[in-house]
Amino acid sequence: MSPRLIIALALAGIVALGAGAVWLVVQPRALGKSGGSASIVQLTFAEERREHRQKFFSGDPERDIRGGEVMKPRW
Repeated sequence: MSPRLIIALALAGIVALGAGAVWLVVQPRALGKSGGSASIVQLTFAEERREHRQKFFSGDPERDIRGGEVMKPRW
């Protein structure tokens, strides 16, 4: 491979990575600013994730865990 080809490929890779980084930074802001259904979908998805996290980490309110049993190692 010639040095010019290597430099051209490296520059093309750098430009592609830069374009991808800019797209990732700009895209979420564009979705939030648009008044269309995309922001509604985004809010609904965030609400679902929040509910799922709350259900997962809250535990069972009926179960008493205060007086628990000491865990013993299995040898």
